[in-house]
Amino acid sequence: MARLVGINHVAIDVGDLEEALAFYGRLFDLELRGRVPGMAFVDMGDQFLALSEGRDDGPDRHRHFGLVVDDREEVRRRLEEAGAEIVPTRSLRFRDPWGNNVEVVQYSDVQFTKAPGMGFDDLEKSESALAELREKGLG
Repeated sequence: MARLVGINHVAIDVGDLEEALAFYGRLFDLELRGRVPGMAFVDMGDQFLALSEGRDDGPDRHRHFGLVVDDREEVRRRLEEAGAEIVPTRSLRFRDPWGNNVEVVQYSDVQFTKAPGMGFDDLEKSESALAELREKGLG
Protein backbone atom coordinates (compact mmCIF):
# COMPACT_ATOMS: atom_id res chain seq x y z
CA MET A 1 0.00 0.00 0.00
CA ALA A 2 1.30 3.48 -0.85
CA ARG A 3 2.12 5.83 2.04
CA LEU A 4 1.23 9.50 2.18
CA VAL A 5 4.52 11.37 2.62
CA GLY A 6 3.56 15.04 2.26
CA ILE A 7 1.94 17.69 0.15
CA ASN A 8 3.63 18.91 -3.00
CA HIS A 9 1.29 21.86 -3.52
CA VAL A 10 -2.07 23.38 -2.77
CA ALA A 11 -4.03 24.98 -5.62
CA ILE A 12 -6.57 27.71 -4.99
CA ASP A 13 -8.86 29.55 -7.36
CA VAL A 14 -8.71 33.35 -7.39
CA GLY A 15 -10.67 35.87 -9.40
CA ASP A 16 -7.72 37.86 -10.73
CA LEU A 17 -4.15 36.59 -10.77
CA GLU A 18 -2.40 39.97 -10.49
CA GLU A 19 -4.67 41.03 -7.63
CA ALA A 20 -4.03 37.71 -5.87
CA LEU A 21 -0.25 38.09 -6.18
CA ALA A 22 -0.53 41.63 -4.81
CA PHE A 23 -2.80 40.53 -1.92
CA TYR A 24 -0.66 37.58 -0.85
CA GLY A 25 2.46 39.70 -1.41
CA ARG A 26 1.22 42.09 1.28
CA LEU A 27 1.04 39.17 3.73
CA PHE A 28 4.03 37.00 2.87
CA ASP A 29 7.51 37.27 1.41
CA LEU A 30 6.66 35.69 -1.97
CA GLU A 31 9.09 33.98 -4.27
CA LEU A 32 7.52 33.24 -7.62
CA ARG A 33 8.44 29.76 -8.88
CA GLY A 34 6.89 30.28 -12.29
CA ARG A 35 3.86 31.21 -14.33
CA VAL A 36 1.74 29.83 -17.13
CA PRO A 37 -1.31 31.53 -18.63
CA GLY A 38 -3.89 31.88 -15.85
CA MET A 39 -1.66 30.45 -13.09
CA ALA A 40 1.18 31.52 -10.81
CA PHE A 41 3.24 29.24 -8.59
CA VAL A 42 4.60 30.58 -5.29
CA ASP A 43 7.42 28.74 -3.50
CA MET A 44 6.97 27.50 0.07
CA GLY A 45 10.29 25.78 0.69
CA ASP A 46 10.03 22.39 -1.04
CA GLN A 47 6.30 22.87 -1.71
CA PHE A 48 4.31 25.52 -3.53
CA LEU A 49 1.03 27.36 -3.67
CA ALA A 50 -0.65 27.42 -7.08
CA LEU A 51 -2.90 30.40 -7.75
CA SER A 52 -5.37 29.66 -10.53
CA GLU A 53 -7.35 32.49 -12.14
CA GLY A 54 -11.09 32.16 -12.63
CA ARG A 55 -12.88 31.65 -9.31
CA ASP A 56 -16.54 32.57 -9.49
CA ASP A 57 -18.21 30.52 -6.74
CA GLY A 58 -19.01 31.71 -3.21
CA PRO A 59 -16.73 31.79 -0.19
CA ASP A 60 -15.57 28.64 1.61
CA ARG A 61 -17.35 28.53 4.96
CA HIS A 62 -15.76 25.37 6.41
CA ARG A 63 -13.31 23.99 3.84
CA HIS A 64 -9.85 25.42 4.46
CA PHE A 65 -6.14 24.74 4.18
CA GLY A 66 -3.26 25.73 6.45
CA LEU A 67 -0.13 27.69 5.57
CA VAL A 68 2.85 27.38 7.91
CA VAL A 69 4.78 30.57 8.66
CA ASP A 70 7.71 31.60 10.82
CA ASP A 71 5.78 34.52 12.43
CA ARG A 72 2.01 34.15 12.75
CA GLU A 73 1.58 37.42 14.64
CA GLU A 74 3.29 39.34 11.85
CA VAL A 75 0.78 37.82 9.41
CA ARG A 76 -2.08 38.85 11.73
CA ARG A 77 -0.74 42.42 11.75
CA ARG A 78 -0.49 42.49 7.96
CA LEU A 79 -4.00 41.03 7.59
CA GLU A 80 -5.35 43.82 9.79
CA GLU A 81 -3.43 46.44 7.78
CA ALA A 82 -4.82 44.99 4.55
CA GLY A 83 -8.37 45.05 5.92
CA ALA A 84 -8.72 41.32 5.27
CA GLU A 85 -11.59 39.34 6.74
CA ILE A 86 -10.21 37.55 9.81
CA VAL A 87 -12.42 34.58 10.70
CA PRO A 88 -13.15 34.39 14.45
CA THR A 89 -11.68 31.04 15.57
CA ARG A 90 -9.16 29.80 18.14
CA SER A 91 -6.48 29.91 15.47
CA LEU A 92 -5.63 32.59 12.91
CA ARG A 93 -7.87 32.19 9.87
CA PHE A 94 -8.75 34.60 7.13
CA ARG A 95 -10.70 34.71 3.89
CA ASP A 96 -8.91 36.12 0.91
CA PRO A 97 -10.82 38.44 -1.45
CA TRP A 98 -12.08 35.38 -3.42
CA GLY A 99 -13.45 33.53 -0.39
CA ASN A 100 -10.62 31.03 0.16
CA ASN A 101 -10.51 30.12 3.85
CA VAL A 102 -6.87 30.06 4.97
CA GLU A 103 -5.50 29.03 8.36
CA VAL A 104 -2.10 30.39 9.39
CA VAL A 105 -0.01 28.03 11.55
CA GLN A 106 3.22 28.78 13.42
CA TYR A 107 6.13 26.54 12.29
CA SER A 108 7.35 26.04 15.85
CA ASP A 109 4.02 24.38 16.73
CA VAL A 110 3.71 21.81 13.92
CA GLN A 111 5.16 18.31 13.59
CA PHE A 112 6.76 18.55 10.20
CA THR A 113 10.33 19.77 9.81
CA LYS A 114 12.38 21.29 7.04
CA ALA A 115 15.67 19.67 6.04
CA PRO A 116 18.91 21.49 6.87
CA GLY A 117 20.11 23.83 4.14
CA MET A 118 16.63 24.82 2.91
CA GLY A 119 16.88 28.30 4.43
CA PHE A 120 14.89 27.52 7.57
CA ASP A 121 17.76 26.50 9.87
CA ASP A 122 17.06 29.41 12.24
CA LEU A 123 13.53 28.20 13.11
CA GLU A 124 12.90 26.33 16.36
CA LYS A 125 10.19 23.94 17.54
CA SER A 126 8.02 24.17 20.66
CA GLU A 127 8.34 21.41 23.27
CA SER A 128 4.91 20.01 22.33
CA ALA A 129 5.88 19.76 18.63
CA LEU A 130 9.19 18.09 19.57
CA ALA A 131 7.31 15.61 21.76
CA GLU A 132 4.98 14.75 18.85
CA LEU A 133 7.98 14.20 16.57
CA ARG A 134 9.73 11.97 19.17
CA GLU A 135 6.50 10.00 19.66
CA LYS A 136 6.54 9.14 15.96
CA GLY A 137 10.26 8.37 15.98
CA LEU A 138 11.03 11.45 13.90
CA GLY A 139 12.95 13.66 16.34
